[in-house]
Amino acid sequence: MTHHLKFTRRFVCTLAVALAATLPTIAPSQAATKIQHLTSPGGIEAWYVQDSTVPLIAMEYAFVGGASQDPADKPGVGNLVADLLDEGSGNLDSKAYHERLERRAIELSFSVTRDYFRGSLRMLKDNKDEAFTLLHSALTSPHFDAADVERIRSQVMSGLKRDSANPNALAGRKFLEVAYGDHPYGRQTSGTLDTVPTITVADMKDYVGRVLAKDTLKIAVVGDVDPATLGKLLDQTFGDLPAKAKLTPVPDVEAAKPPQRAFVPLDVPQTVITFGSPGIMRHDPNFMAGYVVNHILGGSGLSSRLYHEVREKRGLAYSIYGALSWMEHSALFIGNTGTRADRAGETIAAIEKEVRRIAQDGPTQQELDEAKSYLKGSQMLALDTSSKLASGLLQYQLDGLPIDYLEKRNSLVDAVTLDDAKQAAKRLWGQGLLTVIVGRAPQAAAQPVAAPGPTKAD
Repeated sequence: MTHHLKFTRRFVCTLAVALAATLPTIAPSQAATKIQHLTSPGGIEAWYVQDSTVPLIAMEYAFVGGASQDPADKPGVGNLVADLLDEGSGNLDSKAYHERLERRAIELSFSVTRDYFRGSLRMLKDNKDEAFTLLHSALTSPHFDAADVERIRSQVMSGLKRDSANPNALAGRKFLEVAYGDHPYGRQTSGTLDTVPTITVADMKDYVGRVLAKDTLKIAVVGDVDPATLGKLLDQTFGDLPAKAKLTPVPDVEAAKPPQRAFVPLDVPQTVITFGSPGIMRHDPNFMAGYVVNHILGGSGLSSRLYHEVREKRGLAYSIYGALSWMEHSALFIGNTGTRADRAGETIAAIEKEVRRIAQDGPTQQELDEAKSYLKGSQMLALDTSSKLASGLLQYQLDGLPIDYLEKRNSLVDAVTLDDAKQAAKRLWGQGLLTVIVGRAPQAAAQPVAAPGPTKAD
């Protein structure tokens, strides 16, 4: 699993999604040999895979900045911008803009993470000119009309109100506050009930002017388009953006030192537990060892230690996972589970015991071999459509990886030794965990709730 919770409103055309499901399978080893580093006549760079098997084009792109560029007293600006860029631009109001997307089966969306302002564009080959024109319009001349701003603001506020009674949302929010305090990573990407009403059109225009610029832009394109045509489309779409972003510097930060524990009272029958620790940065030489050993402790599938101890052996939870999360300026290990309120203490004890065990002893050779085999095979499924491949290629660029990374990845996984894995486990979990519990107070855990609240994230 990767990183970053996203808050975004997507416009998805049914025809485009249906067609995307028919895209050809592209094995990583196959895709890697096709990846080109394209530079447009105007100097716009992209990683690019030409594939004419199906007449579709998928593009993923990102600008450095994200929610970390929100004013300290107004978290949520970038998120609101992402929700409003496709609400009318150029000579089209919101209704006309969406009608154009729908009529041409174009899927266009924007989102914000802590570090990046991201966009996604998918279309039929025959509709590429209109698709890229609509994207250019959204990026360079968004309307931010008052009626649209208030409508979208109302939707964001509704989501925040739901989150205020959602144990998973509360746990994630509190965990980041504990881990990062006053750093931008400790703030809510989508803003708060107090800050979102204060965001003005001027705030959003200022954000667009500072963040959406060519010098931090990364692009990945996969589909049925030749290099010359793509170069022209990229220039037409991104060429009018400012040459340089005006970003506020964000300092590097390490997550708070474990062990720490925080409790958020909420009268619901199921207690949510979010746990974690400082992680390993993506460019760190020990990252791959951490990635492999994380899979052994709490990764996807039914073979992880946490799944075995918490779910299979004790029946404490339906699911439990752990993941490495890396950002531009920090990294985390973060996990989550939910359990009956009266068994929360037992669940936390089981998690902590297993974390201590792997930190002290590391994995076995058999666990290491099985994890490597799974991680090498699952990568093919992670990149098996043009859209997934474009997303992967964009992420590799953002992570600063070389263009031939896909060819090298499996050998990097294979190179992890048992000693590497043991050292990574000690580094990740040797100090214990940051733990956030959301639910009923222990003394009230045995009491029934009159009106159960939500137990799953939106």
